[in-house]
Amino acid sequence: MIKILWADDEIDLLKPHIIYLEGKGYDLTSAKSGDEALDILEVKKFDLIFLDENMPGLSGLETLTILKEKYPNTPVIMITKSEEESIMEEAIGSKIADYLIKPVKPSQILLAIKKNIDTNRLVEEKTTSNYQQEFRNISMKLASSMNKEEWYEIFKKLTYWELELERSGDESVEQILGMQKTEANSQFFRFIKNNYQDWIKGENAPLMSHNIIRKKVVPHMSETKPTYMIVIDNLRYDQWKII
Repeated sequence: MIKILWADDEIDLLKPHIIYLEGKGYDLTSAKSGDEALDILEVKKFDLIFLDENMPGLSGLETLTILKEKYPNTPVIMITKSEEESIMEEAIGSKIADYLIKPVKPSQILLAIKKNIDTNRLVEEKTTSNYQQEFRNISMKLASSMNKEEWYEIFKKLTYWELELERSGDESVEQILGMQKTEANSQFFRFIKNNYQDWIKGENAPLMSHNIIRKKVVPHMSETKPTYMIVIDNLRYDQWKII
């Protein structure tokens, strides 16, 4: 369960918001001052902190400075009544996760939580769902007879999903993709074996090592100015996409 600390000297007026969030499955702890919030943080860890900017005693901005020193990896969302640009700039300069202006609706608070806490989970779930839909399409293509242009597209799709699933961290789906890549490699080997001899002499052959200079370099060469060719050895498509 995601644990949230909400520090506001008017926290009693925000009870409906707290009940709403608890109904959504979040664990809320409240504090009426910056000092109280810091005391609570000494004994309990939180995934997210809501912090009112204007509180008596230790102000929100002063509390924020301490929070960033002691708990730099915990996202803090500043809530304020003020629309003064200087306060916004100071808060943003302190690396807050978000900035909300009162009055705030429960739905706004929920969206802020999802943006700053649930984003990775939601992205992972969406990525996994999308690949599961694409898995069938790729499998059907692998079972069919493809030309070289279609193989280019299959490779681009597999590379795209490899990078996306790597970011999502879903190891079980990554294993499924790995098996699909193995199947694709096997089918591609057969495709190369059946066509390679024709490509050596054919004009419609894909770009290969024996004709790359003639087709891609020679047209740019000139007798009046030098031509420089930079060769990057062993650069795979997935590495190029990351760059």
